[in-house]
Amino acid sequence: MITEAKNLLLLGGSSDQVFAIKTAKAMGLYVIVVDGNPDSPGFSMADKYAVVSTRDLPALKAFVDGLIFPIHGVAVMGSDISQYVSALAEYLSVPCIPLRAAEIATNKLLMKQCFANNGIAIPWFSAVNSFEHLCQLVVERGFPLVLKPVDRSGARGVFLLKKGADLDVLYQSSLEESFSGQLIIEEYLEGPQISTETLFYQGKGHTVGFVDRNYEMLDVFAPYILENGGWQPSRLSQQQRSDIEQLIDDVAKALDIESGVIKGDIVFTPSGPKVIEVATRLSGGDFSESLVPLGLGVNYVQTALEIALDIEPNFDALIPKQNQFVANRYFFPEEGKLTAIHGIEKVRSHDFVKKLEFFVNVGEIVRPICSHADRAGVFIVVADSFEELEMRIAWVYKTILFEVC
Repeated sequence: MITEAKNLLLLGGSSDQVFAIKTAKAMGLYVIVVDGNPDSPGFSMADKYAVVSTRDLPALKAFVDGLIFPIHGVAVMGSDISQYVSALAEYLSVPCIPLRAAEIATNKLLMKQCFANNGIAIPWFSAVNSFEHLCQLVVERGFPLVLKPVDRSGARGVFLLKKGADLDVLYQSSLEESFSGQLIIEEYLEGPQISTETLFYQGKGHTVGFVDRNYEMLDVFAPYILENGGWQPSRLSQQQRSDIEQLIDDVAKALDIESGVIKGDIVFTPSGPKVIEVATRLSGGDFSESLVPLGLGVNYVQTALEIALDIEPNFDALIPKQNQFVANRYFFPEEGKLTAIHGIEKVRSHDFVKKLEFFVNVGEIVRPICSHADRAGVFIVVADSFEELEMRIAWVYKTILFEVC
């Protein structure tokens, strides 16, 4: 509960940040939004906004210096820029995770090195210094392996290396996606993948988000590694969940995080859970906005904002109020010019469909699917069982038809 006026600065005003803006407004906060895109949808919801790149720290500092009121907290949702959040928060002397932790969490090589030094369960990994070095590592380790940039998100430049892969093409493609020109290779882990969201306050963690990830289309999109949504509740056992929560606690200690958010990507292997990577920010997309609220009846984004504002969080508000079966899935039509989408009104007429959105409009070009940014749309359905959930997912896919030429 907000007892006095608080001013919150959100870095980003894209669709990924809209839910955070709405939550902050519902909390009675004065919301300031910055984004480099002058057409950001979040601007219309903010109390104050400015066109400032969220990756331009000098410009961000100049912006806050020009304000006539104080900033009480800085936050981000869905954008992998937690190092800029921490740097700006430290400049403003407001709560944040340590800047070094944010820098580690936004560099996959530094992250793996930190975890290895602290005994965190992770896959084998190595920096890739050149194409020749990549070939050497493949010979030494064998397939399958995963190649990725150290500093990108959304599956950009991430490739599954298997027998017959064109290593030269994939190396160059991954390199082109990297901001820094640095790549990492790691062991491909077999087992169910889980996304987690844990809120820490004064050293104690509360894992609210716990969603199984869906990689059913690996063979379709190979060599790209693309997720096709997820579902809640998880099919993992309570003991497996407890093991993952302990692993996230260990990650927090390794990063020296007492208060803040840790978003985890975990694989539960035959030898136990291992960390693929983590982010020190709120998830974007449907995880924070839909899967957890629809599934459990709680809004943990509010709790995360309380922590960012140094307001003692009400963790009782995170006790699940329900256990609804819910899933999100994406559309991947053939590439070409989109001429029509059929079945929209029929799908939207059902109350079990909680979201149906398209990222490509009729008349636009459907691009080849190379990363999560290339998805053509998304839908969310709820049900009373996994079996019903799967039937409803299949029905939406059968009913929504894309025409391309």
